[in-house]
Amino acid sequence: MKTGILRWVRFFLVLGLAAGRAGAQDTGTNGPLWLSHPLTMTEALNLALQQNGNVLRGKSDLEAQYGLVVQTRAVAIPKLAVTGNYTATTETEQFPFPNPPPTQDQTWAAHFQVTQAIYQGGQIRSALRSAKMTKEEALLNYETVLADALLQARIAYYDVLSAADQVGVEEASVKLLTQQLDDQTRRYEAGTVPRFNVLQAQVELSNEKPKLIQAHNVLRVAKNNLVNQMGEHIPTGVQEDVPLELADKLNADAYSIELTQAIAQALKGRTELLALRKQELVEKEAVITAQGNYKPTVSLSGGYGAHNTEFDNNLSHAVPGWTGGAQLSWSVFDGLLTAGKVEQAKALYEGAKVDVETRRGASSWRCGRIIRISSRRRKCWSRRRRRWRRQRNRCGWRKRGATRERGRNLTRSRRRPR
Repeated sequence: MKTGILRWVRFFLVLGLAAGRAGAQDTGTNGPLWLSHPLTMTEALNLALQQNGNVLRGKSDLEAQYGLVVQTRAVAIPKLAVTGNYTATTETEQFPFPNPPPTQDQTWAAHFQVTQAIYQGGQIRSALRSAKMTKEEALLNYETVLADALLQARIAYYDVLSAADQVGVEEASVKLLTQQLDDQTRRYEAGTVPRFNVLQAQVELSNEKPKLIQAHNVLRVAKNNLVNQMGEHIPTGVQEDVPLELADKLNADAYSIELTQAIAQALKGRTELLALRKQELVEKEAVITAQGNYKPTVSLSGGYGAHNTEFDNNLSHAVPGWTGGAQLSWSVFDGLLTAGKVEQAKALYEGAKVDVETRRGASSWRCGRIIRISSRRRKCWSRRRRRWRRQRNRCGWRKRGATRERGRNLTRSRRRPR
């Protein structure tokens, strides 16, 4: 699983860098990419991977987590320390004996030492396991950020397409109602229909115009949202309508999946759940690390050093040598500090388990809700298409012919003698 995650992360990074280079070249010559030609879905996703604020923040968080991995792993790596000092003083005195040794007014020493922890109550192995799981959790969290950014960009793209189609529908509806008003006005002037028909057509047209205004506003908001999801800046001088054109079309493709199958796939592959499971294991290792403070620690050290001799003032006369040793440390009583850390680690571990179970339930509910909403939207889309057909048919010759026939019948009935 780790190899697959790394492969996907590398793929997204390469894709984002390639898109960044192309976008940078285009920006340097002709401005933003979406100003020069209609924007495709692929170009929008590439811009989102390159410039989206959440993606950039996710990269920073990934680097920070890698730093935390290095810190966690450091407990198992040998430590190398180098020390040195030089001292010069005038506070000297002579020995009160005949032929005293020369007084030293300058001293120096240099030493390096390597220290390796051998046993720390299970903390070393726990730190290595924790570092590995923290790294995997960071990759999963970054993959979640990428997936969310791509999802939001797709939603924003389709929102623009849907809003543009809705504007077309409302414009067609206003045009149709305007034609009906003109038709009813001519009929009223010809004396074939009463004044009520004209007033009714005027009311219907007046009720439809606010819907057209609302559709234009929704389209403006959708365009701004898409620009924000791509991480772009609105050009200077644009007041209301962003000059954004899309190349793709809004198509209602059939997508069928069983609810149980979708829930099973979500529980198995959702990166949020996988990251929470890794976090649960990290908190479990934190309990082991806290309990390790109850046990002794053993470390080995060795080094090499030198200092000037103490029997003459010649600083070049050095006394070198190797050093080595072992250290045992055991905190028998630390004022219940370790007990408090253990209790805290256990509480965090229980909280991590609750988060995993809660997220599993939320994913199951969300997956079922999405499937129900998708089915409902497909039905709504079918009803909307039927409504568009009916609106188009209102302007058809069959409808006009039937209206003329009813007008002739009404005229004959009025002229017929009683």
